[in-house]
Amino acid sequence: MSNVGTGHFVFAGLFVVVFLGAMVYAYRKDLKSIGRHYRKVWLIILGILVIYFTIFFFNRLS
Repeated sequence: MSNVGTGHFVFAGLFVVVFLGAMVYAYRKDLKSIGRHYRKVWLIILGILVIYFTIFFFNRLS
């Protein structure tokens, strides 16, 4: 950490701001197609959680 200067932190901060801005822009641009293509994604997430907690429960029993 001794060779990390102020310029590194400025670059990191600017990078984070620009990256997050690009992500928000891309998300807003694709918002209509996201709703159309991923309408029932909550079912997949629910299934993964059920499987995870089932495995966790059976591990606690043994």
